[in-house]
Amino acid sequence: MGIGMSKVVKFGGSSLASAEQFEKVGNIIRADEERRYVVPSAPGKRFKDDEKVTDMLYACYRLAEEGKDFKGKLGEIRARYREIIEGLGLSLSLEEEFRVIEQNFQDMAGSDYAASRGEYLNGIIMADYLGYEFIDAASVICFDESGAFDAEKTDGLLSLRLSACERAVVPGFYGAYPDGRVKTFSRGGSDVTGSIVAKAVKADVYENWTDVSGFLIADPRIIDQPEGIETITYRELRELSYMGASVLHEDAIFPVRQEGIPINIRNTNAPEDNGTWIVGSTCQKSKYVITGIAGKKGFCSINIEKDMMNSEIGFGRKILQAFEENGISFEHVPSGIDTMTVYVHQDEFMHKEQKVVAAIHRLCNPDVIDIESDLALIAVVGRGMKSTRGTAGRIFSALAHSNINVKMIDQGSSELNIIIGVANDDFEDAIKAVYDIFVITRL
Repeated sequence: MGIGMSKVVKFGGSSLASAEQFEKVGNIIRADEERRYVVPSAPGKRFKDDEKVTDMLYACYRLAEEGKDFKGKLGEIRARYREIIEGLGLSLSLEEEFRVIEQNFQDMAGSDYAASRGEYLNGIIMADYLGYEFIDAASVICFDESGAFDAEKTDGLLSLRLSACERAVVPGFYGAYPDGRVKTFSRGGSDVTGSIVAKAVKADVYENWTDVSGFLIADPRIIDQPEGIETITYRELRELSYMGASVLHEDAIFPVRQEGIPINIRNTNAPEDNGTWIVGSTCQKSKYVITGIAGKKGFCSINIEKDMMNSEIGFGRKILQAFEENGISFEHVPSGIDTMTVYVHQDEFMHKEQKVVAAIHRLCNPDVIDIESDLALIAVVGRGMKSTRGTAGRIFSALAHSNINVKMIDQGSSELNIIIGVANDDFEDAIKAVYDIFVITRL
């Protein structure tokens, strides 16, 4: 390993959609010589109704599978890359690569192979443009025979390969089976690769460059220009992403979390912004009592009442068994002395409603079962809530002030989050009310 600090930088598809975006990325990487390992995605959309290269590759391969002529579609993909190469003034040619791809499509190399070519080709361009070494992810990212990611083998192989390499480009999203066939990660693929590379080189920071300046306290579709989150812990992030905030996938966080490497989410189009830091733990006080608000609509609550329920051993297990027997997972189970409520996803529950009700009657013999639909759950998350008294009270008064009826409140023992249940129709207003009291007025 060379001396000095090292950063692994991952760039998303919108950051690499055109030659102009590539130039921004090049400037960012060259601005800091610690940015030594680069993980690119495939070219994303250049404009709103544009097609991502990965989607084009899937469509092209489908034609090949159906025995139709796919060369026209492949030509469109070739043109996208040519546009980037020419725009950057490189003397690189991908003709040989496309000849191999065409042959492999004819030989049915698999849709994983097809999908991975977007990152593969972009990696070749990126390495040429930066003057870095190109390392094919298929040679260093390993999956086992069953298709599960082999973390140990990968880490050993990748550490060894990169230790001999001062600066390198490793395309995201894919690796290979032991026999060399290409296999892609299921979700958040390039983010996962970036994290694996950061772990292998024991990087000081994993920078994840995208088209937003980090995470926002709330959904910008609900709150007009919400404030950004400066620092968030992994646990807070997990609570928020569980409640639907579209943030990094769990698999993308795990490798760096193990090593204690911080992640910095940055904006390619505003590189001067600090973005969001994701860390294991921190003494940094968050700017507000709350770190973030996230939520989902479309829940049902099944409220079960029975006298003396609390003294009946195994009662809770029997109720949950009724859901388990029908293959339904539950979200929350707040309970009182003689009541217990189970929150489930409405679309999962609807078709099996009567079966579940019958099972609860059979197993528990309740006095009353009451079902309410069209509910939303909102998570208010923040490490600052532990040291601040009256957080729940402030949430209640903010919601009452906005005439929102709270159906349920559930605070985790970690004091890291409070879950509120409201009607679907009140979802946006409830988020606005909570955001307002903690961020805008800070009463």
